[in-house]
Amino acid sequence: MWTKQTILSGLLIFVPISVAAHFLEWGELTVFVTAGLAILPLAAWMGTATEEIAIVAGPTFGGLLNATFGNATELIIALIALRAGLVSVVKASITGSIIGNLLLVMGLAMLLGGLRYKEQTFQPVIARVNASSMNLAVIAILLPSAVDYTSSGIDDQTIQHLSIAVAGVLIVVYGLSLLFSMKTHAYLYEVGIASTEADEGSGATATPAATTPAAAHPPHPHTATAEPAPNLMLWIGVLVAATVLVAIESELLVDSLETATSQLGLTALFTGVILLPIIGNAAEHATAVTVAMKNKMDLSLSVAVGSSLQIALFVAPVLVLAGWFMGQPMDLDFNPFELVAVAVAVLITNSISADGKSNWLEGILLLAAYAVLGLAFYFHPAIEGIG
Repeated sequence: MWTKQTILSGLLIFVPISVAAHFLEWGELTVFVTAGLAILPLAAWMGTATEEIAIVAGPTFGGLLNATFGNATELIIALIALRAGLVSVVKASITGSIIGNLLLVMGLAMLLGGLRYKEQTFQPVIARVNASSMNLAVIAILLPSAVDYTSSGIDDQTIQHLSIAVAGVLIVVYGLSLLFSMKTHAYLYEVGIASTEADEGSGATATPAATTPAAAHPPHPHTATAEPAPNLMLWIGVLVAATVLVAIESELLVDSLETATSQLGLTALFTGVILLPIIGNAAEHATAVTVAMKNKMDLSLSVAVGSSLQIALFVAPVLVLAGWFMGQPMDLDFNPFELVAVAVAVLITNSISADGKSNWLEGILLLAAYAVLGLAFYFHPAIEGIG
């Protein structure tokens, strides 16, 4: 039976294939598909390299490294799309990343974990903190849109300035959330890790750990054993190489996006909300589901919820600021339907996770919500102009 590592290693063959497809002009659809498949294993290698470096760097710097690179693949794709002027697609990918992590990833984790274990638990205190953070994210992307729709004659520059100010607030909040998870309340997460490591040896039910932005990746197995420290220079090289290759493949993906999606009969909105987030986050999604099936729902939620918070509090604000410097104005004035989707995702996720327990039916509810939203985005009219 093929393991996740075997499958991801096999997908590396699409790196040279996608480059060949571009230079030999095999067609935009072929380039789009092969580049997307090539990004999947490269994103996994970036995540692995980050975790290995974090082991050597120590808990504080390692946590900061994970918090910064947790969504590096999505950020790279979005930056290249933003540089190409595909602002509407970038906004859609932000929406898709948030609802994908909250509904698709958490839904699969709760469903598959719940089929093996009748009821799984995680820390409700941290779930409530995360719920408040996600509520803030909804407010942050709602208000610029509300100002635009309720003010007659307001110009784009004013909305841009408001978005930049809001982005600054969100980045500050993100930094404070890292301080919370790594310093002032680090014991919440450390207790969870210690309990999980002990459970691996005893077979007991895992005690919940924190699901915070700094914990966006589960602890590496090396932290629980006396194995030699990873080769720092080797993994730095892997991280740099994977990042460069992701940037190259993202360039190919974005360049072929308009023609390929047109041939597939997909709108820019559906592509940004559904396809791009799955491509950028597939490896991380697999990790969340795998650990949930090992009865480590706390770590599974740390991947899903932590990634959503990174997108809302860090990646989106960075893209707003980057667009300003690039001369490609990007604001937080989202499509009203995207706002509805994010609000629905946050609402149902908060209601399900509030009690600190999960089962397979709750997973089904989250997946059903994602399916309904996916269908709505599929049938939603195309955004005027993909750029």
